[in-house]
Amino acid sequence: MSPEHEPHDRGPHGEIGHGEIGYGAATRAAPGRRRCGRDAARAVGRSGAGRPSASPYIESGGERGMTTLTGEGRPPNGSRPDGPAASAPAGTAPPAHRPDRAARRQGRFAALLDRLPGDLRDPLFLNGYALMVNTGITAVLGMGYWLLATQYYSPADFGRNQAVITAMRLFASLTALGLTGALARYIPQAGRRTGGLIARSYLIASLTAVTAAFCFLLTLPIWGPNFSSLAGFGPGLFFLASVAVWSVFTLQDVALAGLRKATWVPINSLCFGLVKMALLVALASSLPHEGIFVSWVVPTAIALIPINYLIFGVLVPRHVKRTKDVTKPPRLREIGRFLAGDYPGSFSILAIVYFVPVYVASQVDDVTLGYFAMAHTLGCMIETLAMNMAVSLTVEGSFDRSQLAANCRRALRRAFLIIGPIALVTFVGAPLILAVFGPGYGEHGAPLLRLMALAVLPRVLIEIHLSALRALGEARRLAVIQVGLAVLVLSGSIALLPVTGITAVGYALLFSELLVAALIFKRLRAILGGTPDVAISRRAAETA
Repeated sequence: MSPEHEPHDRGPHGEIGHGEIGYGAATRAAPGRRRCGRDAARAVGRSGAGRPSASPYIESGGERGMTTLTGEGRPPNGSRPDGPAASAPAGTAPPAHRPDRAARRQGRFAALLDRLPGDLRDPLFLNGYALMVNTGITAVLGMGYWLLATQYYSPADFGRNQAVITAMRLFASLTALGLTGALARYIPQAGRRTGGLIARSYLIASLTAVTAAFCFLLTLPIWGPNFSSLAGFGPGLFFLASVAVWSVFTLQDVALAGLRKATWVPINSLCFGLVKMALLVALASSLPHEGIFVSWVVPTAIALIPINYLIFGVLVPRHVKRTKDVTKPPRLREIGRFLAGDYPGSFSILAIVYFVPVYVASQVDDVTLGYFAMAHTLGCMIETLAMNMAVSLTVEGSFDRSQLAANCRRALRRAFLIIGPIALVTFVGAPLILAVFGPGYGEHGAPLLRLMALAVLPRVLIEIHLSALRALGEARRLAVIQVGLAVLVLSGSIALLPVTGITAVGYALLFSELLVAALIFKRLRAILGGTPDVAISRRAAETA
């Protein structure tokens, strides 16, 4: 039996069926070929056996290229499927039936659950789901953490600590964020050089971040009163150490994903979040003004020890052994060329995620900053879901470029299926979600959170496209898209902030990401269809 006709019917636990076209069976279109309902109906008609020639297809899950077949035979478990197709008399076509919208939504959710066991055996989805679960854990524990912070600390202290944490993450990510794409791209191919690649990334990111943070401390008076708590030798030294710690913390999650062990990331986040919450409450009386920042940094430093022992002591040796005979380690020139093109784009994204909050902190009072920071933090958590599936796509695209188009389509469908409902719930329930932290948060932060929830939908398209370009080594195109997006968001935020207040960031994000998604849509369709242009094909061949 050829692969394109091989049966793919599986039971609820992923077991392979008996090859018959019956209940729950599904067929996948072979690469470059799609089977529509009409062609399949002819095939059934030619098969004889007294089966009707009318199309027996009922759409399941709403995914293009995947259908559920029903016929006169019983399902593998011996029961008869429900619905009109099951009750139609032999030799007659089933009555036409158009499911309503609610039924279609239920069918999509059921289809996702049916495919989950198979997805968990696929490295693309296993890593992507693990990073999404990590985001969910971070969101839940993060909401609990910030809820405790609003109860144990004053609004002014809450806002000032948010400003310091945002500045720390800004400088920690100056180089680390640029290296995340390179680690996801080259760890799968690094072979015996994997450990050195990760260690050098840690060192470069930390040194660069500490240098930039030191310059920030020297110019502290120009950044406004929200950062005044960093004045002095002791607070300044602690801030520099926290920047170095957070640089490594940022990269270790990507290293786990590149080693195809992103399932450890949620475990790390769970332990980190619980310790952080306990320390937050414990420091409320002894450090009432700086307790939030200290409780954020100390558990981060502790978490580095076991995770990096796992990476360098266990996972890297396994990865080297598994890939030493099948991969050629990338040359430094190749990595440098990738970084030269990718880093300007990553630096631009850094400006959106971290510099915008720091700029807002320098323009508003501490209480208003607290309202902004809470809504912005929750909005960024939703946006991270899109980035997580994209990181997994970059890793799998680097392992096997021939499956890039198929992986892009699958990642895009899953991302929308998961992120879409979350964005909808956030948009509708934004005032209630933020009201948990206090009445002022819901009143002032809900418009911003709603706009960020809408903006994450075009962001899914952008992130899938960027990850495909990373897998193909198209660093120049990456930089153009990311720099353009950053310029739009920054200029929009700065221009609108005096007019609309903290909601300006939401308007800038939504309009900018809609525009960029529209501009890259044609190219993304070419990649999804497996027919990228000549430049992409030539570049892929050169780097293969």
